[in-house]
Amino acid sequence: MKLQNDGEISVADGEVARFADMLSALGTEPRLRIVRLLLTAHPDGLVAGDIGAELAIAGSTLSHHLEKLRHEGLVTVRREGTFLRYAANAATLQSLLAFLYAECCTRGRAVDPKQVVCNC
Repeated sequence: MKLQNDGEISVADGEVARFADMLSALGTEPRLRIVRLLLTAHPDGLVAGDIGAELAIAGSTLSHHLEKLRHEGLVTVRREGTFLRYAANAATLQSLLAFLYAECCTRGRAVDPKQVVCNC
């Protein structure tokens, strides 16, 4: 994404495809729940076992969902001994939200930006 002189944000075709992949990864209930949970634990994140316990997701299923989110850059992972700690990737999520915001709240004005912020 690039800010133009007129204040509009331009997005390259490759970036649109990247954002579409991110939205696709978020398009399942378990993955969306995982990201929301990780946002509540930001910036420290949670170990995989705690995520699974909190959301009642079996280990193998959780692993699949976490890998998809990691592959799209929506979560980060770091090893702590025998544990894997996952965290929401705030920079990537911010880019995704900026992409959506640019269209709905600035150029198109389909949504009042104050309503987006107030809903949180």
